[in-house]
Amino acid sequence: MDRLVNTVRPYAWGSTTAIPTLLGVRPTGEPQAELWLGAHPGEPSRVDRGEGPRSLAEVIAADPVGELGAEAVEKFGPTLPFLLKVLAAEIPLSLQVHPDLAQAKAGFAAEEATGVPVEAGHRNYKDANHKPELICALDEFEGLCGFRDPLATADLMEQLAVPGLAPLIDLLRTKPAEQALREAVATVLSTDPAVVAVTVKEVALALDRVLVEQPGSPWAPAWSGYAYAAKHFPADAGVLAALLLNHVRLQPGEALYLGAGIPHAYLKGTGVEIMANSDNVLRCGLTPKHVDVPELLRVVRFEAGEAGVRGPVAGEDGEELFAVPIDEFRLSRYRLTADGPQRAVSGRAAQVLLCTEGSVRLTGAGETLTLERGQSAYLPASGRDTLLSGAGVLFRATVTL
Repeated sequence: MDRLVNTVRPYAWGSTTAIPTLLGVRPTGEPQAELWLGAHPGEPSRVDRGEGPRSLAEVIAADPVGELGAEAVEKFGPTLPFLLKVLAAEIPLSLQVHPDLAQAKAGFAAEEATGVPVEAGHRNYKDANHKPELICALDEFEGLCGFRDPLATADLMEQLAVPGLAPLIDLLRTKPAEQALREAVATVLSTDPAVVAVTVKEVALALDRVLVEQPGSPWAPAWSGYAYAAKHFPADAGVLAALLLNHVRLQPGEALYLGAGIPHAYLKGTGVEIMANSDNVLRCGLTPKHVDVPELLRVVRFEAGEAGVRGPVAGEDGEELFAVPIDEFRLSRYRLTADGPQRAVSGRAAQVLLCTEGSVRLTGAGETLTLERGQSAYLPASGRDTLLSGAGVLFRATVTL
């Protein structure tokens, strides 16, 4: 068992207090956006096996089969296929979408062939992998996920009584759902920025008005979320695109799975996030960064539906599993009590364990390691079970074999 030393990413949208509180350290006053746990080359965790701190990525690269297990290497390759994070948002993140695996491979190859530098701001594909994600709320967490039914969105927009929204309302009411959504997004992102700025300002004022006039409306939570985005991005076309999306307010322990092509944005809150190891993001707004409209329209799935909020399902030996349709990552949770039974986790594949509440003791192969709140561990593949005990909450990240 290796205790992990992890790095915090200080992105400007991050909370100044949430991650320091989790780690039990004094806030610096600067944003602390993401705590990275894993072997992503951008910011790998560090371990110390008696020879000083080493990058977990280097440790795995030196012996992939010994660290990850032969089954995992055969299925996913010689690197840890997921990245676990604690994400703490105070300001909305960009409205974005991720490609599927085939799109990522083709897009990466095309940009490599044309010589676009990987670090270029206008590059879309940093690697050849897809980037499905799962976020599980640690506190109340607000976000946007997937397209709402176009007719319902038209109703929402009409209540704002903003003239600049009339063309969108007409599209949403008169065109078939997929066509309506596609044309609405294309219209928003191709409109003159000066016109967009005026409409966003009018939308922001209208949102403030309806929240005062109709505080009990079923639309009130969504209006509040859109108003929060407009406050931070007062002239951004992403605010208008956001109106097309489902607003969600996760309670602790609820999760969202974000598959390929699903537009989404995190507005505020703290959660445990897991994703496939990729940096491929196509942005749609709520950002000063590059927006490639043609590529975005090619990748987005213009399908209306519910956001898909999900809770955990009961697994074996106390495991609470957040089920997903991919194998590169598997996130579950254990809630342990001092007078409750020990729980066993399989050592068939490598795993990362994170304690988010209380204290959890890990016991296996003659070793013990205690994780307090905010602490984490890496367990290489061993073929042996590790026992969990204590009083606390533990998140487990591994793969499905």
